[in-house]
Amino acid sequence: MRREIFRPRVLLLIGTIVCVHVGAFLAAAQEPSPSQQGLITTFAPIVEKVAPSVVTVFTTQTVSRGQTAFPFGDDTLRQFFGGQLPQRQGKQTLQGLGSGVIVSPDGYILTANHVVSGAEEIMVGLGTELRKYKAKKVGTDPGTDVALLKIEEKNLPAITFADSEKARAGDIVLAIGNPFGLRQTVTMGIISAVGRGGMGIVDYENFIQTDAAINMGNSGGALVDTEGRLLGINTAIFSRSGGNQGVGFAIPANLARDVMQSLREKGRVVRGYIGASVQTLTPELAEAMKLKGQP
Repeated sequence: MRREIFRPRVLLLIGTIVCVHVGAFLAAAQEPSPSQQGLITTFAPIVEKVAPSVVTVFTTQTVSRGQTAFPFGDDTLRQFFGGQLPQRQGKQTLQGLGSGVIVSPDGYILTANHVVSGAEEIMVGLGTELRKYKAKKVGTDPGTDVALLKIEEKNLPAITFADSEKARAGDIVLAIGNPFGLRQTVTMGIISAVGRGGMGIVDYENFIQTDAAINMGNSGGALVDTEGRLLGINTAIFSRSGGNQGVGFAIPANLARDVMQSLREKGRVVRGYIGASVQTLTPELAEAMKLKGQP
């Protein structure tokens, strides 16, 4: 009988302990962890903030193209003319498409130089409704692939610059542009590397590398951080197929801003240089200069 007296108390105690543990577990499950509290679940507010600053750049260029002087390619005629048929010059109009970023409320726009290189006419489309403005080149810098455009408009939504020197591999970034003419397309990725050079793309390379999808039409568009600030101007991809393979490059915002200021003030970039050149020391030069030792 004594054994039966203590059983209910033991069971009650065990039940109380189990209830306390289950309650604590449920409370812990409902309360987000510190890592979950800082987790970003949407980038919509950032996109809404930045997208109006990204524009579409349309270019028109006329090029000369050789055309056969005859409307057919007869082998007999080809032999008569020594393997080559006479050519006549024709003209072809090429349409280009890229992206740009509004950097001041009074109409200055940054883009990639290769987007507007050789263009005879440049039009800029703003917003989802694509209001078009004729743009002029303020200046270009092929050495960094930066170009500055200007449209006659005011109170434009200018983007805010980030300090690209603080960018780190692993940071989350968004690429915003107009790939294949699909306006204000947004892709997400991370910074894969910073200070990337030796690519042979331009003379002065210090690229931010990213795996955010960048395709044809993205050139000149924005690479932004999670606060919607401009980290870079998208300029190139590494691809064996011509499409995105997760290796894209952007001109750092700090470099783009320095070039922009120079283009705005002078219309070109002025760089320092050393007034000296390097030449191989040949035996003849060594003898003429009376240098001892083996050249």
